[in-house]
Amino acid sequence: MTGNHPRAGARMSAIDLVETLLDPGSRRGWDEPVEITTADPDYRADLERARERTGLDESVITGEGRLDGRRVAYVACEFRFLAGSIGVAAGERLVRAVERATAERLPLLAAPASGGTRMQEGTVAFLQMVKVAAAITDHKTAGLPYLVHVRHPTTGGVLASWGSLGHVTAAEPGALIGFMGPRVHEALYGEEFPAGVQVAENLMNHGLIDAVLPTSRLAEVAARVLRVLCKDQGPPPRPSGDGFRPAAEPPVGRGAGTSADGAAGPGAGSGGATAVGPSTEESIRASRRGDRPGVRDLLRVAAQDVSPLSGTGAGEHDPGLLLALARVGGVPCVVLGHNRGGRRGGGGRASAQDQPLGPAGLRTARRGMRIAAELGLPLLTVIDTAGAALSREAEEGGLAGEIARCLADMVTLPAPTLCLLLGQGAGGAALALLPADRVVAARHAWLSPLPPEGASAILHRTTERAYEVADRQGVRSADLLAGGIVDRVVEEGDGEGFLERLGHILGAELAALRAQDREERLAARRARHRRIGVSS
Repeated sequence: MTGNHPRAGARMSAIDLVETLLDPGSRRGWDEPVEITTADPDYRADLERARERTGLDESVITGEGRLDGRRVAYVACEFRFLAGSIGVAAGERLVRAVERATAERLPLLAAPASGGTRMQEGTVAFLQMVKVAAAITDHKTAGLPYLVHVRHPTTGGVLASWGSLGHVTAAEPGALIGFMGPRVHEALYGEEFPAGVQVAENLMNHGLIDAVLPTSRLAEVAARVLRVLCKDQGPPPRPSGDGFRPAAEPPVGRGAGTSADGAAGPGAGSGGATAVGPSTEESIRASRRGDRPGVRDLLRVAAQDVSPLSGTGAGEHDPGLLLALARVGGVPCVVLGHNRGGRRGGGGRASAQDQPLGPAGLRTARRGMRIAAELGLPLLTVIDTAGAALSREAEEGGLAGEIARCLADMVTLPAPTLCLLLGQGAGGAALALLPADRVVAARHAWLSPLPPEGASAILHRTTERAYEVADRQGVRSADLLAGGIVDRVVEEGDGEGFLERLGHILGAELAALRAQDREERLAARRARHRRIGVSS
């Protein structure tokens, strides 16, 4: 039916799966006995045979245990019990377990493997999915993690409810995962469902799930994810970043024309003549170097417990946007950043290999924002883009609307937000990730309304005056600091030392934001963007 999924005879039981996931000897069940109440003799016989075959009284098991020493709750399907189907008793068991996990503030791990609704119970069984979805929504609203590992096969109402609501979702290799089972499709339409579509690996490539994981890796990956998503990680790093700031680095700005100690700061003057730092042309050329570090390099050097997520979770994946969970400078956070593609020309305009950002990338970014909001995690955005995608597909996919929605989400997001301007910052694709509580910029980073060549074409009908136009626009980090757009500029250097130092600084900034009063922080964010460009 699909690829290399396990045969039914070799299928791991739900209990064995949970035992593999949890610390040895820590599993404790929550299930109370379920009586068979049906008056249908055939259905009663089916239930009795399922009980004898599995040793269970229903198709789901629930309980708690420890994962890497952390107390967690679990819900799992036993496919050998009537194909893991969900009826009234199983639905009620699921809901009670989710509600208990929420009340006891436990992360919830789910392992569905089901054909969906139990047909023998009809519509009343079908409606169980509503209350299960509601209970999981309440769990997530309470700021608690919900992780899903989808097993072979998972279809119908289970996939369309609790199987698709995870903050992070993985799947068994080769698993059949789909809304309509292949047998149903063939019966209704007289033809086989297209091969390779409802397979875990294909769904990951399309941004529907985040990873394909064998059972042997489940505990390791789930523990790593929970180290980021859970908030009980002990005291954060000291808020002060002064110990990581080199002597040559300018102080943190407090608004246009001032610096942290209240002394007069560099002016933004036209052309940047009165502002310190490299020239506009030098910074733009440096930002386009093929060997310049990007967001992946930053995470490799300066982060721990990194777990990349795939796409929007709703069927879209854009290689131009990286979304990950990580601990940066020791602080757990959601990271989303522009993912540089290919190598660039040594110093001229952005090359054709630069990865533009399309609507799906922005929808992926908004998924990251939702995770941060639901779990109260700081959000770190990393800007390094030559611009948004310019294509028919981008226009028809709602590019402009997605930029607008990103701006609205960023400005109002309840979670602490930190933006790193790491390299190129061209146009709306950059602006969409900018409106944070704090903005840190690398020395050669820049921000402009369009790629400099595009601005030159508008103003002078040629791209040859790109650096001159950018200079007048005040796009450099020094100009942005002076204008109150950037709060801190980090000097650059060769090798990984720059990224290590940057990681320490970002961690200190995130810790300081996390320690602030939420309402005061949100008010300050709104005021920050309200006053940009307005004379005092």
